[in-house]
Amino acid sequence: MAETMKMLAFLGIEKVGVIEKPIPEPGPRDAIIRTTSSLVCTSDVHTVKGVIEIPEERGLGHESVGIVHRVGSDVERFKEGDRVAVNAITPCGRCDYCQRGFTSQCGGMLGGYKFTGQKDGNMAEYFHVNDADFNLVHIPDSLSDEQALYATDMLSTGFAGAENADIPIGGTVTVFAQGPVGLSATIGARLLGAGLIITVESKPDRAELSRKFGADEVVDPTQGDPVQKILDLTDGEGVDSAIESLGMPETFENCIRATKPGGTISNIGYHGEGGMTLSIPLPEFGYGMSDKKVQTALCPGGRERMNRILRLMEIGKVDPTPMTTHRFPFSEVERAFQMMATKEDNIIKPLITY
Repeated sequence: MAETMKMLAFLGIEKVGVIEKPIPEPGPRDAIIRTTSSLVCTSDVHTVKGVIEIPEERGLGHESVGIVHRVGSDVERFKEGDRVAVNAITPCGRCDYCQRGFTSQCGGMLGGYKFTGQKDGNMAEYFHVNDADFNLVHIPDSLSDEQALYATDMLSTGFAGAENADIPIGGTVTVFAQGPVGLSATIGARLLGAGLIITVESKPDRAELSRKFGADEVVDPTQGDPVQKILDLTDGEGVDSAIESLGMPETFENCIRATKPGGTISNIGYHGEGGMTLSIPLPEFGYGMSDKKVQTALCPGGRERMNRILRLMEIGKVDPTPMTTHRFPFSEVERAFQMMATKEDNIIKPLITY
């Protein structure tokens, strides 16, 4: 009988629980990782609410690091005992989408999202990684598991938001919402040389972190129209770039309203709850003739990108760990998940240890 492991799984709409399954086997190009630490993502909360259809008892999670337990016969870069991280997105590297440079869309729309979306996720004692040589990365000895975890999704996604925003050096940018992805986008905007970073956030603890991570101005959307405040801060022009990191129609529209003609709107928010649709405010879009560009992204994966993000932490240019507000053993992972669903106790990111 195969050895078994525990994992956090989807058990029905708005239901999760810890179940047992056999430890997976690697294919020739794959690896099995023994998990040491995980983070819980709000994307999993959206999935459990039914935004993405998955079968019951599908494992959740896509932010984990650990130790190589087994490798397939064709894996060359990794061996048993290596300490590794893997991105939330695990492209094959061989399909047409990957060859075209859209690895997040591996095989088709959102196809790089394999954990939970197509197979069991990695909030489990062991997890499977496809195409290990393409997706795994060694964690530098100087970095903790906690630091490395932030490279798996939050920093990769947030940095993509900043990269796609085409922020000119010394230019102006606004980031709507300062959850973990929005905070990471703020870090990314600072790294890319933005001259004025305006963030939009109402929660005092997140506003404080936003300033720590590089925001020059924090606008509280509960204290009046945030777009008008952004216009006031930019002498009525609007910003060069706006980043949507919440996944709500209002913030998407506000990005368009806050961006000057010729600017870029970068969307990394997860839109999907409640069958929502997105609208474009036509006057601020120049009735389709404003030269404003809308760019979208799903967390970019792959070994090379992960190495670059880890390097930023290794040399001390980035420290995302202030986002870790709560810590739990795996035996309390259901509690951690529920807190992420309700945002109880001002939770931002919970760290799970095994």
